[in-house]
Amino acid sequence: MKQIKFGIAGYGKMGRIREESILNSSNAKLMSIYEVSDYSHNDKSTVQCNSFDELLKTDIDAVIVSAYVSVAADYAIRALNSGKHVFCEKPPSMTFKEMQEIIKAEKKANKVLKYGFNHRFHHSVMEAKKVIDSGDLGKILWMRGVYGKAGSIDFNDNWRNYKNYSGGGILMDQGIHMLDLFRYFSDSEFRCLNAHLTTLFWNIECEDNAFLTLKNKNNIVATLHSSATQWRHKFLLEMEFENGYINLDGILSSTRSYAPETMTIGRREFEDITFAMGKPKESTTYYEYDESWDLELEEFINAIYGINPIKNGTSNDSLEIMKLVDFIYKISKVNSKQGLNDN
Repeated sequence: MKQIKFGIAGYGKMGRIREESILNSSNAKLMSIYEVSDYSHNDKSTVQCNSFDELLKTDIDAVIVSAYVSVAADYAIRALNSGKHVFCEKPPSMTFKEMQEIIKAEKKANKVLKYGFNHRFHHSVMEAKKVIDSGDLGKILWMRGVYGKAGSIDFNDNWRNYKNYSGGGILMDQGIHMLDLFRYFSDSEFRCLNAHLTTLFWNIECEDNAFLTLKNKNNIVATLHSSATQWRHKFLLEMEFENGYINLDGILSSTRSYAPETMTIGRREFEDITFAMGKPKESTTYYEYDESWDLELEEFINAIYGINPIKNGTSNDSLEIMKLVDFIYKISKVNSKQGLNDN
């Protein structure tokens, strides 16, 4: 099969990560880049474009959109309309309405559209999904997620904290990954019971903390705290079942600042009321490699080849996520007007 020719729109941190995955794949080739800021590129055969329209006119089959969220929907729609396959980073759009417009373009173009929720491709997450789907632990009872970052001395200046570029704060940045994992592990949609979004520390216009309580049709309650005032990088997802629990603690990244990545499975055994209560049998697995970026690209390319459809990061995944996110921001504003938030 021929190599898929790629163009990258947005050559910041994520654009460079995606470039590395293209270089790691024998089925992909980078042809062109469009970036609004000054940058240098070692491979002079890669066309450096001065506009997104110029990128679309280069010899490419697919576009990776890794630009500001404010242009994600526009770029995705224009790429689809020009007959290109599209792989777009999360957040997928600024609003639910924008996501609806993208799906209209997707249906009309009949091209592959995938969104970058790479956490589904971490080995701990994939193994946990297998355990859950086996039914060995029984039904999920509840989930509790924490996703936090240390912030940095220049955090105030990060583009993600400007709503006109990002659409929102820590909820859109990190919390959206955890919302997607709630959906992924439970195979169902959630509605938000309560949301408290607040700016506790940083001098920014977006939220630096998000506290959420969610529930789905199967009465699974999920809580999320996503924070930019964690003062350390932290990822933790606890899931309780009828017969035990799964804890995903840590997640690998290029800096390994969220490491180690582990999966602990506990089982309801030895429940002797005299000595063994609260001491379930546990097993912990450590994961040393992050292949999520390469695996995501592989799924995208296989869908273009017609081998398998997109299963992770579909347009419907993104539609449901943005529907939920829009509602969360809406009820948070309502709470704020009623004096329940302290923004």
